[in-house]
Amino acid sequence: MKLLAGNSNRTLAEAISDYLDNPLTRAQVRRFADNEVFVTIDENVRGEDVFIIQSTSYPANDNLMELLICIDALKRASGKRITAVMPYFGYARQDRKTGGRTPISAKLVANLITRAGADRVLTMDLHAGQIQGFFDIPTDNLLPTPLIANDIRNHYGQGEGVMIVSPDVGGVVRARALAKRIDADLAIVDKRRSGPGESEVMNIIGEVKGRRCILFDDIVDSAGTLCNAAAAIMDQGAESVSAYVTHGVLSGAASDRVTKSVLRELVVTDSIEPADLVRGCEKIRVVSVAPLIGEAIRRIANEESVSKLFD
Repeated sequence: MKLLAGNSNRTLAEAISDYLDNPLTRAQVRRFADNEVFVTIDENVRGEDVFIIQSTSYPANDNLMELLICIDALKRASGKRITAVMPYFGYARQDRKTGGRTPISAKLVANLITRAGADRVLTMDLHAGQIQGFFDIPTDNLLPTPLIANDIRNHYGQGEGVMIVSPDVGGVVRARALAKRIDADLAIVDKRRSGPGESEVMNIIGEVKGRRCILFDDIVDSAGTLCNAAAAIMDQGAESVSAYVTHGVLSGAASDRVTKSVLRELVVTDSIEPADLVRGCEKIRVVSVAPLIGEAIRRIANEESVSKLFD
């Protein structure tokens, strides 16, 4: 088995390498003067089972091109099986047509990865589970729910005092699975826009008064909706509001918005390498998914069940 890291999240790749006690393959992933990506694999990979660890986070297009070129380099170097390990799958939010003459970019990206020569894909907490069907190769979608459930037990306890809150109707299945693991109740934020460009009207479905509420979602980008939902929950008499989110995109002024919000803390995973502003925010805490991804890689390499990780 060989592990190859792109430049999107070297820290996570090194943590996965440490977990598996398998050093990263020597390679050069660099830029020419005009910013073209160039890849050289400095080790023999002929007949090897190779895993490329590369999130397609910001800058999404650069990181995606790195991944595609790494796949092509390995294919031409006679790698036996190439697995694209994408802790964060960019373009996942463009999974359907939202209006006339708009693309389904998630499907386009899936086609690019497949045609580049990947034999399988390993990703985590896809924005929409059906994106797995966009690939015509085996695709494993890891769930961070067991990891997050353990962290909640350690920091907030479980049972009646804790309530899991879905920030929208679309995330109810994800939130219910977490609530079931920690024996907690479930609430839902019903959000509607009163008009184009106008602020959202929020209603809370469920009794949150006196509860330690935990918002659970897959992606936090600008953090505006998350902070507004937290404020609405506190207005309903909650004891406290925290948030757990798998992918911390946290673009623009998101960190500052979280700092000024009523959130007790925001917990994100390291599927996306945290920026300096995120690391410096006292309200944002990062938990590592290296053991989860590392164990999945080990199981794939050994032809063992990946789904057993979530039993």
